[in-house]
This record gives sequence, C-alpha cells and structure tokens, in this order.
Amino acid sequence: MQMLPMCSIKGLNILGADLLSLHLEPLDLEEFLMSQLRSGDTDLMQELGDFPEDDLKVEQVEKECRTVRHSVPEDGVELEPHVRDCVKSYTQPWLVVSRSAYSERAGLHKLLRKQTFESDVQPENHEKPSPTMDGLNDDSGRTLTSSDFNLRCLTPDQRVEGLLAFSSHEELDRFNQEARQGNRHPELFALYPPADEVRYRGGSHMLFEIDIEPIFASMALYDLKEKKKISENFYCDLNSEQFKNFLKPHVPHVDQSTLARSAIFSITYPAPDIYLVIKIEKVLQQGEISDCADPYMTLRESDSAKNKDKLEKLRGQAEAFCQRLGRYRMPFAWATVNIMEVISTAALDRDVTDSEIKSSSIDRKGQLPRRNSERYSTIDDQFCSVAAFKPATITISTIFKQEGDRLSDEDLLKFLADIKKTSAPQRRIKTIPGSIKLDMSPVHDTPPACLSTELIPLIPVAEKNIRPVKEVLEFPSNEVYVPHNIYRNLLYVYPQRLNFVNRLTSARNITIKMQFMSGEDPSCSLPVIFGKSNGSEFLQEVYTPVTYHNKSPDFYEEVKLALPARLTERHHLLFTFYHISCQQKQNQSGNCETLIGYSWLPVWNNDRLQTGQFCLPIVLERLPVNYSLHSPEVPPVKWMESHKGLFNLEIQAVSSVHTQDNHLERFFTLCHALEGGATFPLRVREEKIPENKLEHELKLSIISLSSSSLEPLVLFLHLVLDKLFTLIMQPMVIAGQTANLAQIAFESVVSIVNSLHNSQELTRDQQGRNSLLATYLYWVFRLPDPPRDMQNPGRNIMISKYDFFFSTVGSMLLQSRVRSSSNPDIPGPHTSAEDAEVKSILSAKVQSSNRLNLELLQRNTITRARPCLTIVCVFSLLQQFHEELALQMVVSTGVCRENAYKYAWFFFELLVKSMAQHVSQLDKQSVPRRNRFSDRFKDDITTIVSVVTYQKLTEKVNISLAFFLYDLLSLMDRGFVFQLVKNYCNQMSAKCVSLPTLISMRLEFLRILCSHEHYLNLSLFFSSPASAPASPCPSISSQVCPTCQLGFALTAVQQRILGLFELSQEFKQQHYLAGLLLTELSAALDMESEGLHLKCLFVLLCSHDLDHRCIKPEVRAKVAALYLPLVGIIIDSTNYLDFTGKHTLTGKNKSGGPEDDLENVPPINQSVAMAIAGNPFNTLGRNVLVSMHGKSIATLAADTSRHLLVCFLWVMKNADRSLIQRWTIDMPPSQLNKLLELLTICVSCFEYRVMSTQALQKSQQAKLQLEEALLRGMGARGEMMKRVGGNVFLCTYAGKQLGIAFLRENLRWRKDLTQWRQTNDKQDKTKAELDQEALISGNLATETNLIVLDLLETIIQAVPLAECKDSVIGGVLKVLLHSLTCNQSTTFLSHTFSTLRAVVVKFGDLLFEEEAEQCADLCQKVLQYCSSPVDENRSQACATLYLIMRYSYSNNFSRVKMQVTMSLASLVGKSSDFQEEYLRRSLRTILAYAEEDTEMQNTQLPSQVDELLRNLNSILSDTVKMREFQEDPEMLMDLMYRIAKGYQTSPDLRLTWLQNMAEKHNNRKCYTEAAMCLVHAAALVAEYLSMLEDHKYLPVGSVTFQNISPNVLEESAVSDDILSPDEDGVCSGRYFTENGLVGLLEQAAELFSNGCLYEAVNEVYKIIIPISEAHRDFRKLVSTHDKLHRAFDNIIQKGHKRMFGTYFRVGFYGAKFGDLDEREFIYKEPGITHLPEISHRLENFYSQCFGDDTLIMIKDSTPVDRKQLNHSKAYIQITYVEPYFDDYEMKDRLTNFEKNFNLRRFMYTTPFTKSGRPRGELHEQYKRKTILTTMHAFPYVKTRINVIQKEEFDLTPIEVAIEDMQKKTRELAVATHREQPDAKMLQMLLQGSVGATVNQGPLEVAQVFLNEIPADPKLFRHHNKLRLCFKEFIMRCGEAVEKNKHLITSDQKEYQQELKKNYNRLRESLRPMLERKIPELYKPIIRPRESFKRLSFRRTQEENS
Repeated sequence: MQMLPMCSIKGLNILGADLLSLHLEPLDLEEFLMSQLRSGDTDLMQELGDFPEDDLKVEQVEKECRTVRHSVPEDGVELEPHVRDCVKSYTQPWLVVSRSAYSERAGLHKLLRKQTFESDVQPENHEKPSPTMDGLNDDSGRTLTSSDFNLRCLTPDQRVEGLLAFSSHEELDRFNQEARQGNRHPELFALYPPADEVRYRGGSHMLFEIDIEPIFASMALYDLKEKKKISENFYCDLNSEQFKNFLKPHVPHVDQSTLARSAIFSITYPAPDIYLVIKIEKVLQQGEISDCADPYMTLRESDSAKNKDKLEKLRGQAEAFCQRLGRYRMPFAWATVNIMEVISTAALDRDVTDSEIKSSSIDRKGQLPRRNSERYSTIDDQFCSVAAFKPATITISTIFKQEGDRLSDEDLLKFLADIKKTSAPQRRIKTIPGSIKLDMSPVHDTPPACLSTELIPLIPVAEKNIRPVKEVLEFPSNEVYVPHNIYRNLLYVYPQRLNFVNRLTSARNITIKMQFMSGEDPSCSLPVIFGKSNGSEFLQEVYTPVTYHNKSPDFYEEVKLALPARLTERHHLLFTFYHISCQQKQNQSGNCETLIGYSWLPVWNNDRLQTGQFCLPIVLERLPVNYSLHSPEVPPVKWMESHKGLFNLEIQAVSSVHTQDNHLERFFTLCHALEGGATFPLRVREEKIPENKLEHELKLSIISLSSSSLEPLVLFLHLVLDKLFTLIMQPMVIAGQTANLAQIAFESVVSIVNSLHNSQELTRDQQGRNSLLATYLYWVFRLPDPPRDMQNPGRNIMISKYDFFFSTVGSMLLQSRVRSSSNPDIPGPHTSAEDAEVKSILSAKVQSSNRLNLELLQRNTITRARPCLTIVCVFSLLQQFHEELALQMVVSTGVCRENAYKYAWFFFELLVKSMAQHVSQLDKQSVPRRNRFSDRFKDDITTIVSVVTYQKLTEKVNISLAFFLYDLLSLMDRGFVFQLVKNYCNQMSAKCVSLPTLISMRLEFLRILCSHEHYLNLSLFFSSPASAPASPCPSISSQVCPTCQLGFALTAVQQRILGLFELSQEFKQQHYLAGLLLTELSAALDMESEGLHLKCLFVLLCSHDLDHRCIKPEVRAKVAALYLPLVGIIIDSTNYLDFTGKHTLTGKNKSGGPEDDLENVPPINQSVAMAIAGNPFNTLGRNVLVSMHGKSIATLAADTSRHLLVCFLWVMKNADRSLIQRWTIDMPPSQLNKLLELLTICVSCFEYRVMSTQALQKSQQAKLQLEEALLRGMGARGEMMKRVGGNVFLCTYAGKQLGIAFLRENLRWRKDLTQWRQTNDKQDKTKAELDQEALISGNLATETNLIVLDLLETIIQAVPLAECKDSVIGGVLKVLLHSLTCNQSTTFLSHTFSTLRAVVVKFGDLLFEEEAEQCADLCQKVLQYCSSPVDENRSQACATLYLIMRYSYSNNFSRVKMQVTMSLASLVGKSSDFQEEYLRRSLRTILAYAEEDTEMQNTQLPSQVDELLRNLNSILSDTVKMREFQEDPEMLMDLMYRIAKGYQTSPDLRLTWLQNMAEKHNNRKCYTEAAMCLVHAAALVAEYLSMLEDHKYLPVGSVTFQNISPNVLEESAVSDDILSPDEDGVCSGRYFTENGLVGLLEQAAELFSNGCLYEAVNEVYKIIIPISEAHRDFRKLVSTHDKLHRAFDNIIQKGHKRMFGTYFRVGFYGAKFGDLDEREFIYKEPGITHLPEISHRLENFYSQCFGDDTLIMIKDSTPVDRKQLNHSKAYIQITYVEPYFDDYEMKDRLTNFEKNFNLRRFMYTTPFTKSGRPRGELHEQYKRKTILTTMHAFPYVKTRINVIQKEEFDLTPIEVAIEDMQKKTRELAVATHREQPDAKMLQMLLQGSVGATVNQGPLEVAQVFLNEIPADPKLFRHHNKLRLCFKEFIMRCGEAVEKNKHLITSDQKEYQQELKKNYNRLRESLRPMLERKIPELYKPIIRPRESFKRLSFRRTQEENS
C-alpha cells in the first residue's frame, strides 16, 4: 500500500472527543456475524439478520417511450455499425443498480386522534356587562370584596372517578402508567415535520373580408435577438369543402396526419423577442401579388348584395386557376405576433423582473430532458409566468401583403425589428383587411391524438378518430447540451435565391421541383418528403411557390425529409427548374411547365452527410449518366452562364446518427474497424489507413476526442463513453498483435470528464457533479459487451465463471510488474518462479473444470490446454472492468491523475456499478463475501482511498468518498471497508486543515455511512444490552444519598449502568460506526461549533422509527440502547441548546452572583416562572436558562437543537424503563439537575403553536407528501437514491425529485419522491389542510410531552430508593409546573394532573413543609386550569386542587390557603379574558369533593374549605366589578387599589394586587405609576424584613422610602400587632426576601427610567447599593453604577426637554354617578394632553354607560349649583389645573423635575365680574383662584386622586393687572437671558409688549390704574406695586430691544428701528405715571437717624431713575 507522509496539528486534542478512539481496531465483522449466527441471539439475527442476498440489484428498466413505438430506421435495411450502435443505444433498456426496497410504514397519520387544546377552544361568548356606578363606597372598609353570591346554587362539574380509591402508592403508579400508555403514537418521527415543463399550444382561424378561394398558412417561430428561425414550419389550412373540391384533381388522397389545425411549439430559451410568423399563400394565378390582393382590399363581404356578381366572377376565376395550376402556390400575405407578450398578458397580473428572466434562463439550461424527446423545450416559468399562463385567444388584425422582392428570412427579420421599434414596418407596406384568430394555451400533459415530428402517434392515443395535433420541432436559438436519446434522422432543405437575370428566355414565373433520389432513374425518387396540409403524409416531389414575373426570385420554402438510415453515394437531391405559364395559350397543350434546367447535390460525400450553404450551377440539357456520383462541378455538359453558381440553398440536418464532427466521426469509424468486417486500407474521409497504422491512428483519434466541440460531444456522449470503456476493458487484436489501449482510453475519459465539468454551459449539482455524467452512470453505463465472435455459444462453451477468477488472478500477477514500473510508490512484487508459468498459461487456451472452486484456483491448481489462436480474445472477455479501472486510477500520473482524483465521484460510481454487475453474476452461496474480489483489487482500493483522503480531499470529494464506501459495504468484505474507514479517520486526524472544517468533513462522511440501509447490522445493535443488569435487591449504595456516595466507590453494577450512557472504548469497538458518529458529534458540541450539520442522528433515528423491521418493542429497546451514550452527550450540551428560534425575553443577568451556582439554583429561574405564569404561550428564553451558569454560551441553531432534542426523546421513549430508572438512581445530583433542565427545554421546544407555519402545500397531497417526506426520504435507501437525482433524465423518466427540508441538499436525491414545499401562504390552504396540520402538530406536542412525563414518573418512582428526595422532587415539580405554563392538550393535562396528584399523595409532607415556592406555583397553575373553558381540564384541576387541600390539612393548610388566595388574586388581576363563570363552577366542584369525602367529615377540613372558597368567591366578585370598568382605566385602578387596600392585613395579597396594578399601568405606558406600585410593594417587603431581622444595610421599613414618595408611609400600617411574621403561610412568597426586595426595586428603577423620572432612579438605588455592598456583590454594583451613570447623563441631556404629566380637575355631579356624585378628582394625563382629548375620552365612556342624552359636559369652570341641575342627567366638569406652590416651597423646587414631583396642591383660575359676566372692562375684571389639595401626592399608584380640600380667594382688578404685568415681565426676562436666545420667540413677546398694534395693552392698564392716585388708602400699596411692576417691565423691554438688535438679520433692520421707536414711544407715555409716587407710602414707621434716612432715600431715587 502507498505510504503517505503525515503532518500533525498543534493542539489537535482540543477536539475533546478522545481521538484515540479513531485508532481503535474495528471488529472483523464477517467473522463476528458468523459466530453470532452459530451461537448468538438467533431470533434477533433472523429478525434483521445478515444483509439479504438481493441487497443490491442489477435490473433492466424499460425506457419510457412517448410514442406508441420506438422511432427506428425502416425495416429490411442492413445498418452500418455506427447506426446500429446508435439505434441500440436509443432503444435498449436502462441498466440500473438499485437497492432492495424495504417498505416503511405508510398511512401512520390515519390513526391520529384530534387533540384538544385550550388555545383552539373558543369560550362561550358572554355579553359584556355595562358599567354601573352602584356599590362604589368610600375608600375605607372592604365592601368591594364581599359578595352575597351563593356558590351552592351552582351545579358542580363531573368529578374524577376513584380519586381516593388507591390502597397503595404502587397501585396508584401502576394505574397512572397504564392510563399514560393507552392510545400512544409509537412513531415519534412520523409526527415531526422536516423541515415543470410547459409548452404552448396554438389553434388558428383565418378570416378575410371576402372568401373567394383556397388559402394556405404556415407558422414558425423566430427569435429576433438571435436572428434565427427557431422552429420548423407548421402547415394548416382552414378551407371549406367547396374550396377543397377546387383542388381535388391535384390531391389524390388526404392522410389523417395532414388535417392538423393545432400544433405544439416548444421554446428552450425564452426571450422577450420571440415572434410567431404566419405566412399565407394561395394558388398561383396570373398577376402580381398586388393585383391578386386588390379584391381583398377593395371589396367587402358586408356589401355582398352590391358586389355579388363581382365575387361570383372572382370565385369562378379562382376555380379555373385551381383546376389548372392547383399544385403551385404563390406568396400572398403574412402576419406576426410577439409570443412572450401574449403569454405575459394571458398570465395573472404579475410583474416579471429582468433578474428573474436572467436567472431563469440560466437555470433552465441544464434541467432540460434530452434533446430529442420533444420535452426538452420549455417556456420558462419565471420569465413568462407560465405557472399562471391561462388559455388565451389572440386576434391578429394586421395582415401585411407580401412584397415579391422581399421574401427572404433576412427581409422578414428586418420587418420584425421595425415592428418592435415602431409597431409597424418602416417601409410602408400595404395591409389586407382581415383577421387571424389564434387560441393559445399552455401544454402540461400531452393531448390525445398528438403526433411527433416524425408523425409517430404519441401516448395517449386518441380512442376515436379525431383531428390530430402536431408537435413542431424546435431549432433552439443556442446549443442544447443534452445527449441524444431517440432515433431521429431529418434533413431540412432551404432554397434561398435563384438568379436568371441574364437568361434570355422567358423564364419569369419560376418554380423548383425538389426530389430526394436514391439513383438516377426517375423511379428512384423516394417518398421521404413530409407533406403539407390536407394531402399526402409523404411526397416524392415538392414545388416552391412562384413569384410572378421575377427572374431572380427569393424563396422561403422549407422542405423536410426523412433521411434513410443507410446512405450511399447514389443518394442525392435533384432540383428541376420550370417556368410556369399562368395563362393557357391557344397553341399550348394542357401542360403549363416549361423546363429550364437541372441541378443536384450529393447527400453522402466521403462517407459524410453534406450540410451547410451551397451555390449550385445549373445544367441546361439532359443530365449525363452517373451524374449523381459527382459533384455538380464535374460533368462536361452545357452549363448556364459558364458553370457559374446561380442557385443558393442551405441544408440542415437534425440527426441523432450523423455526428457532423470530424473528431467523433474518425473515432467511431476506427472503433468499428476494430470490431471486424472492415477492409483495409480503411478510408476515413479523404485519407486511407493501412492495417499496421490502425493502432497509431486510433490512439490519435482517442487523444483528439476532447478537442471536438462541446455540443456534438455531449450529443453523442453515451456512445463515446461506451466505446472508451470497451477499449479500457478489452485489449484489441490489431494485425495479429495485442494492442492495449486501456491507458490512453482511460486518459481520454478523464479528459472528457474534466472538460464537461469545466464547461460553463453545463449544469452541476450542489456536489459539483456534472449532471450529464451522473445521468450516464445511473441509467446508461453497463459493462461492455464481449466481442461478437465470443457471443457464439459454440465458441465459448468451455468457459465457466471460474475462468473469470483464473484469468483475473493471472492478469493481476502479470500486471504487477507494470504497476511497479509505472508507479514508484507501489512496491514491486518479489520475482518468483511462477511468473514464467503465468506467461505460458496466458499464451494457451484455458480450460478448467466447472467444479473447480475458488480456493483451488488460489492454490494454483491450474490445468493447461492446447494452444489456440483465439486465446487473446478469451483473455479480453475475461478481463474484469473494475480491476482495470482501479489499476488505471492507481498508476495514472500527472494531469490525468490530478483530474481523476479531482472528479473521483465519477470513477467511484463507475467502480460501484461495474462491481455490482460483477457480483450479480457470481454464485453468492459458494463465494463468500471476502472472496468476491481479489486481494490485488483490494490493495488498489486501499491505495485510492488513501490518496483521496490525504492528498485530494475537498468537501465534495469527501462526500463522494463516503458514498463510495457506503456502496462497498453492500459489495465487499465489510471488515475490509471498516479498515478503510479507520484509515480515513486516522489520516484525517493528521491533516493540516482548520479544525471546524475537519470536524464538519468527518461528520458529513460518517453521516453518509450511517445512513446505510443495514446500519443497525453494521453497528451490531443486537449485541447491545437492552435492559438493566439484574439486581435482586437494591444495592446498599443505591439507598444512600448520591451526595454521600462521592467518598465511596460505585458498585460494579452502578458503574456498568452509568457506563452504558458514556462513550466507552468497548462501545466504540463493538459498535464501530455508531461509536465513530457519537464521538464526532461529541467533539463538535464540545467545540461549541455552531451550524454543524448534526442532522445525521435525526435522519438515522427517524429511519429506525419508521422501519417495519423495528416494530417490536424489544427490537426498539435494543436499538435505543445503541444510542444511550447520546443521552449523556446531549445532557452535557444542554447549555448550547437554543429552542426559541429567537430570544423571547431580554436577558439582563448573563453573569450572575453566588445564587447563580448550578448546584443551588433550580432548573427554572424564578423570575422566569413568574413571567410565564400570566402567558401560556410564552416560552423560556434561552438566555434566562443560561444566566444560571454564570457564563454566556454559544448556542446551536434552533432547528439543530430541535433535532437533538427529538433524538433524545426518541431514545428515552424506546429505551428499557428499568434501565433508565437504575440510571437515574445512580446519577450524581448535578447530572440529575441537568437532566431536569433538559426536560424543561424539551417541553418549551415542542410546545403546540396555534396555526403552525409549517403548512402543507396542497390538501390532497398532505398525507401523501408528508408520509413520503418523513417515512421514505430519510431512510438509508433514500440516502442511496439521492445520488442519482438532480439530473436531466430524472425529470422525464422518474417523476420529480424531493428536497427534504432538513437534509443537506448537496447529497444524492431520491428519484421517486415529489417536492414538499413549505409555504407560509395562509390563503393557499383549505380548511382540510389546516386541520391536518393542526392534527399532526397537536399529536407531536402531546407525544413529546408525554415522553417527558414518562421520564419524570420514572425519576419519581426511583426517589424512595434514594434519600435526597427533597431536591429531586423539587426539580421534578418545577418541570411539571413549567409544562403547565405551556399550551398543552387535554390528553397530556389529564396525565400531568394524575402525576401531580401522585406527587401530592406520596410527598405531601415534603411539598407543604419545605417547598414553599413550589407550593405557590402549584396552586397558581392548578387554579389557572380551574378557570379553563375545557370541561376535562377543569375537572382534573379541581380534583388536584382538592387533593392539595386535603393532604395539606394536617401539614400546613394555612400556607395553602394563603397561596391559593394569592394565586387567585394574581390570576384575576392580570388576565383580561378571564372567565369567572368557569372558576365559580370549579369552586362549587371542590366544595362537592369536600362534602363527599367521607373520611374527612369528622375533621375541620370541610368547614375550612368552605371558608376558603367563600373568600375566593368574594375575590371573583371584585373581578366582575373590575371587568365592568375595563374601558375606564381610572375607575379600574380605583377598584384594584381598594382591593389592595382591603388586604392591608394580608401582605402577600396586597403585594400581589400591587403587582397587578403595576402590570396594568405598564400596559397603558404609565411607567411612573407602575414604578410607584413596585416601590409600595418594596416598602411592604421592607416592613416585613425589618421585623424579621435587624440588618443595618436593610431599609428601616417604609420610612426609608419617603424620599422617593411620601405616599409610601401608608405601608407602615403593617405592624407587629396586626402581623406576625412567624405565622404559617404569611409573607411566605418569594418576594419577602432580600433578593425579592432588590428585584422589586430594580424593576421600579427601570420603570422610572422609562417614565423619564431619572432623579427617582437615583433615590431607588440609594436603597439598593447598601445591600449590594453588604453582600460584596461587585458585579451588581458595577451594573448599578452604570445605570446611575446613564440616569444622570439623561438628566443632563434631556433635562429641560422632558414632558411631565398634565393635570385636570374632573368633577362628577348627578345621582347617576352613585358614590361619585359631587366628588372631585385630579386626573394625571400624559404630557401635552389637551382639554378636548380628556373631555372626549370621558364623554365617550360615560355616554356608553348612561346614553348620549343623559350625559352633559359642563364647558366652563364656574362653581356648579346643584339646584340648577336636572336630577335625571349626569354632569361632568373638566378644568385644566396647574401645580401650585407657596413662595417658601419655590426655594426648594428649583428644577423642572422638582416642580413636577410630589405634587399635592393644584390651582385653577376663574375670571368674573360683579355683574355676573365672566369678562368685562379692565377696571371691573375680577379673578377667582381655586387651590385644590389631594389625598396623596402625585405621582402615586393611581392616575387620579381624590380632592380633599378646596381653598378660594378673589383678586381685585388691580391685583389682576399686577399679576398679568408680572407674568409679562417674567416672560421677557426669560427670553432675553436664555443661553441660546430664540429670536422668533423674543420678537413675538416684544410685539405683544411694545408693538404699535398692541400698545393699548400695557399702556391701557397703566392709564386705567396708574393715571390717578386711588382715593381708597387700602389700594395705595397695590398702586405702588403695579407702578414698580411697570418700571421693571419697561426696563426688560429695553433689554429685549437691545438683545434683538444683535439677533436680527440684515433684512430686519427696518423692523428693529420700528421696534425701537415703539419702545421709546411707550416709555415716554408711561414716564409721568411711573414717576408719580404716593407720599404716604414713604413715611417711615420708625424714625431713623438722619444719615440713614438720606442714604436709603437717595438709593431709592437712583434706582427709580
């Protein structure tokens, strides 16, 4: 074997998967299986046993033939070898190597039962109660929570039978288990969803204005862009019987096939410029085309009365011309239509983009079927919306008259280009009135009565004689690279131009008669020309249309011929030129033809078909003898114009026989010469090759094959490869010498493979495999036939199958020297004396006994026979193809070697197919597996695999290698293949590649190997232990707490059991493939490598699950045991799982404190549990689980996680229960915690989601497609079959392919499955589809959860054996409770409640004493289901809740009562769609249980339960009240506030209701109020904690919180005399802890931050920081200070921009309001809320309550007089109010925040006059100020607070004036001194102060109040104060004017001057009034010293001036 250098990677052991295991020696599988068969578990061996004999079958598959018979050459002709080979290739069956089909079970969904989910159940619609105002009492007392509703008047629900009827725990467990196992779905994977060609058809109808003669049409497609005609002509006519009779003399009979009026056109390369051109001809008549068209343009059928005579005359003339000239035609008219525009228009409205056009045409190229199947042509779906292309009728109303001098295709294409530009030809062409109607439709299925282009009927054949449809042959605009696949041999002749201009005779109406001749006699004219419409199918001659009076006519005729299969040099085309006399002259006989001359063209020249452009001379006299043997240039005859070429024509062949390529023709000719029958010298074209040069020439032709152009090489690819493989396998005898062409043929194959892969034109699949080659290998390749002389049975009768081996052994010995000389890497064999003998053996005829077996042969027991001349031929027959191919791969060198390994997939599949054919010929009974192939061949395979692995491995080659070994497992010694796998793994571990790539490649390699149909046998699954080792009694250590075991050694049994769940060396060796796969998987997960394709396991387990061989439970247990190590791997990788698809919760605590230690924290985070409680659809966020581990972890993708989890669940479902139980007993606690965490994740991951998006595409395909995708596509056989898909033939032969959503697409696809497309289009689905989808996903959710429940039960039942049951039960309970938060089916819930009841019965003492949190959660979840609309769920929940009460009665009933009450409070407070009727019914049912429980009647339980239920009922009554006010948030919060206040003595419940209020506020975006609720809750907790323990770092009760809000002091009502913290059940919730306190405060801080109250955030953290410092929690401190930093930063950034609340006074008046009558409230609304907004909201709500007519909104703010109100009406008065502060308060309230926080006093003003009017003149305008004081300070836990005090005082007119002037002055000062002045604002204020238009404002005030000194001395001070105000006002105006001077722009100077002038005018007007003082005011009260007096007055005067 070739030794390869190794390289090592530093740090490779990072894999963590114990790579040493890769070096383990696998078992000798063949030996082991034999020993098992002899001694072992024979039952299981028979069950799955050894591979079946027909594991790989070589079978012939008949080709699908579209026509009723194969297209083959005519009978009775001896075919040339090449034609014979072609025909054989096109008609022989496919040879396919297939695997035995193992039927996997179908129809698994038929047994599914519909699961009921609460989310799918619509609760009964109860009418919404309209709010009433009754019963709202004062804030004191708890009247709201009392109810007179009597539960006993309700009927209880049905009770759960036998609730207390179990004598023992074992009986209870047994009953529950039997119930759980009933109606289960055994196949988990059946529930787990994975993730065309079109042509168009045309029919036609033609209508001219007049109908006077026969008309003939032909249609063809033209591609304007490519300037090509892209289809053959289709001929039809729509003539009436009358006109057909005109032509009777010229039409001897009409064949059915010529009656077609519909045709199928195909387009391979759709393009926007494809035109359908219709050419119209008529019978030749006298006159130019214009003359003949004139009647059509002038006469109208509508004027028939007027033109009747003219029309009759025209018809008569037409009939005469038809009788005489009926066989000749003339051009008449043409029309066109853009096909693509029609298709796009006829499709549904859909925009098509350029990019779609581009991509679609590129994609389409490689997906065509074969060229000659007539199916290869497609109009691209994307390009022209063919999927939506509806049948359409097109009317073409523009029919152009033909121009006699512009008939050629070049002219036509110019016309089309003009039409595209301007919609009309540039040169003015006349049009003929009329219309052509075409019916167009897409063709999805072949219509009946359809004919192929060769006129062979297609399937389906029409039952009755109906008009046929013709398929029109396409001439694709670009090359089509699809090999020929049917026999087609057509020739198209296109006469183009004739030049008789210099001809002196009267040759003007010229036609050409064309004939295909097999000789020179007129009788040799062959009937091979295809006829046109309404005539014969085949003709012997055809005439071109005549252009009247034209000596150099152009032609557009297309003549189609069927070429004979055997052509000779005598075959030629004969052209006869005639002048046609249109008018019969008197002296002329009946004949109208005048012969002009002849020309001819040999079709077969130098053994090659003549095609292309020709210009032929014309002979003027009779043709000489043997003219056809020469080209027209040769014979000495009379030529027109001295032998000048006058006749231009083109010939095209469409042939699957004639290669039309020099290289290919030469190669085929030389190959056929080798096969015998050739005469030498051999003529190849012009060259003659003697026999001795044959080998050299053949080698040259083989080398030059890859030089041939791509299209012919592809077209004849199958034949070329077949010939080359024959040359590789069979050494040829040339001139008596053996010529070994194997090497050169192999190099040619490699070269062709390389060029096909490198071609940009050819498609490759996702593995990079060329589709053509993949197709060839799968369908076409077969071992070359033996030479013809060996097929004679008489000649080789003595050759037995053992001669194969004999010859092979001999040839291998002989070739060993060749190897060692050609490949230095391979050691040469030692020379032996046997070599000479071998030579002599090979030179003599071999004869061996039929009885001679292989062992004798290998011992060289050889008999020799006499020499014979045919020995080399025998040798060539017996040579083994696979051996030769492997040898060539090994000895290849240079570029050939490089490419052979680069495209190793091709040679691997070639080897496999040839080996399979070889094995199929063996006698498998007498030849054991290990002897099927020679040792030398095995060495070659080993070398090839080593070279590929070490030197040539890429990702794609890796996949090919894996499939190669996969196939070898079915053919060779499996132990040998395992050695190859081992070598691969060893070499891979030493490769210098990046680690992720390495793991990915190895995992992919193993994934493919493990998808083998017999993977279970290969992994020796039947030798795995399916059950736990017998243990007569529990071992001592198993009864000890696992934590105590750590100091002791585990027992042998325990070690063995735990070992089953680990990847041990023994496991890896015995179960080699499974061990490798799990080792790789473990390595990939340990590296946290995301995105690896871990779906292999998923596919594997899925195939086991659905395999009919694995139905029996004992077999399943054995299979599951094979995957037990996977369980350990998955548990260890729990941290990497992502089961959400997206993170649903924001993770704030990625790195936690000491409480985050894994051992201490339960699997579910508490905060998460609370978050989930209110939302059954919420799933755990991955990061919340991650937060427990104190590190951030890279996750696997969500779908990968799901696959891993479903694998885990499958193993758990099928593994032996006793084994699992023993495992959980022996498991260390940390591992058990991880297992429980994993189960939690499973519950979330497979939760049922309503209206799942994994929709099925069509309802009728739902079951079929799903089953196929799930059951068949993922089996090992599916893996095998995937290799052959994705290629062009599969589309045609075997239906469509399947892409399974969860498998890598670059693997080999099945050919017999259909695509299952996932779609999210809801509108596409019918109700049946949605029902089917819901059925499957509901059953999946139920089954996965039941598997989890089974495992939890197994753990619970193991608990009594272990002592650490408290933590175990706690963990199990958390998983159970989490499952109740998810959306679950009734089936699952009933079993879960049974399990919960069993837990309560068995571990009640533990549950009610220790697990306080679990108890709370349990009560909440169970109570939640007591309100379920589903009867079954309610019934189970009631039974469970009663059992909790019953079993807690003797333990801790007070706690249960408290928890149940709190749970109900939480439930009704949070849920908006809560159904209290159902809960009431449940309470009644629980009461019934208590009354019917005979055992407990003598205890206090019934009365205690009764009391509890009455209390719950009263809470429900509150809820009903709350529901009435859902639309009035203020009233709702009042109600909740009162309920919370009613629980003042019950801290737990008060806390719950405060949280409920916080949630409601949060939903309304009232973040500040929500935060306040949480601050109150925190204060409540602080009160409790301060009573319990005295820590300095804790807050001293609620007093500490008064800096946040003085309102919090109300929480201090909870004091020692009311509350005892030691009392059972009180303050037992999770929040009454330090962590709970910090959690509440942190939430409050975040809400304050959301509400922009950043200053409050600081106050909150002042309480938190000492606690964090005391705990040395520096991480928390970092986070805290970071949040504080952000808060202070926000104050700086947003300080003055923040909008705080807007406040309104709302008064309610009228008896209708009940308790609200005459009550006033201050409402807090969001910032910038206008009065109309709140007014509109309240008006809307109360109008609904009382009716529009009853409610009246009071528009002003004057006091309401009750006497003037209507008692039957309701009144609301709303007034805008502002916060009010006394002067002393303003000193402390400096910032905007301080002026908007802790507000209790508000003010509004009311203007009035003494006369009663609100407004009057300045001197009579009074103002009333009203100051309101609220009960609590804003912000509070509510958004409206009662007004408890009202103060009013009136301002006199002068006081009003003073206030107004102070306000104006203040505004001016602020605007002037802003840091960033606002010019517009300043100018607006100045305009209102000094502007000319408003001078009357301030000036008038001054004139009214300052003009005279008041007479009343009481007003002196007011007068003076106003004077001083004006002085300050005028000063501020001056400052403002100056400031404005610096702010104005250049264009505002005039405006500034005007302002200045107005200011000066105002100042002068005010001066006299401002200088007038009241002397009395300046008299000193105490007589001061003179100097003081002087000083002070002087100072005053200075100030005043």
